[in-house]
Amino acid sequence: MELLLAAAAAPAAVATAAAQAQVPSTSRIVHRQPLQGRFDGMDAAFVEVTIPAGQGSPLHRHSGFVLGYVLEGEFRFGINGQTPRVLKAGEVFYEPAGAVHSSSASASPDRPARILAIIVGPAGEQVTTYETAR
Repeated sequence: MELLLAAAAAPAAVATAAAQAQVPSTSRIVHRQPLQGRFDGMDAAFVEVTIPAGQGSPLHRHSGFVLGYVLEGEFRFGINGQTPRVLKAGEVFYEPAGAVHSSSASASPDRPARILAIIVGPAGEQVTTYETAR
């Protein structure tokens, strides 16, 4: 009987795991601030990103340079194909303009990662562009 119950539950567990694997990260622009002086024509987009446990985002780049802060969890970070490193809550990262964000993921299988990315680039441009398959 236990074997029958386990067999009946297996497809539901697989379906749940597949659904969780497809949960994308979420991001929202918290604030966008036009800049002046030396940065005239640029703005700073403050973007809060939440990455589900064990998930990551596809290759992407940003419209300008990025100053990032890990708000909670552990964030796997890497640019331009470099070996990724794991950053914990309270740690910071930097991405130069034009860098490909080659690793952007929650480093924990059971906890999401949440970051704040401040993207300084041309005013009004889309802040994130995903790479297409080559």
